[in-house]
Amino acid sequence: MRGLKRLVFGILLLVLMMAAVAFSLPNQVLVERSTVINSLEADIFPHLNNLKKFNAWSPWAARDPETNYVFTGPVKGKGARMEWDSDTLGTGSLEIIDSQPDKSLGVALDLGAQGKANSTWSLSPSGAGTRVTWGFETKVGNNPVKRWMSLLFDRWIGGDYEQGLANLKKVVEAQGVGR
Repeated sequence: MRGLKRLVFGILLLVLMMAAVAFSLPNQVLVERSTVINSLEADIFPHLNNLKKFNAWSPWAARDPETNYVFTGPVKGKGARMEWDSDTLGTGSLEIIDSQPDKSLGVALDLGAQGKANSTWSLSPSGAGTRVTWGFETKVGNNPVKRWMSLLFDRWIGGDYEQGLANLKKVVEAQGVGR
């Protein structure tokens, strides 16, 4: 009986320590990836600003070709919205909330039960090309489990962002327009 009490006490102590450490972890997550595309900002930006072009380079489009997409609002720029429904990818939406032609784009993401986040793209000259940076930011709040999980976000979506940027690079550079 005494061994069982020690085991329960040890588990309880471990849980309390993990909860205490969780509150020292950041309550905000930022994941960024970038690449240089051998093209002008003006040749890249339309692929970001028009959500109907998103699936030509999206890292998620090939995972479920049966995904249902609905586009609302303007064709491009602020207010353009895309919703999806997929057996594999779940349901969600993204809406352009800030569009600075040839410079940056801000998107609000609603990932359903997984929460809300923001995504950004920034474009800046880099040698003979353009550096494109894709960012993801979300708040995890004060939930200790979510704070621990936040440590995995870079691993979870970083590879997808790298693949998306590689796909975007192929699409844009295939157009043959450069500096």
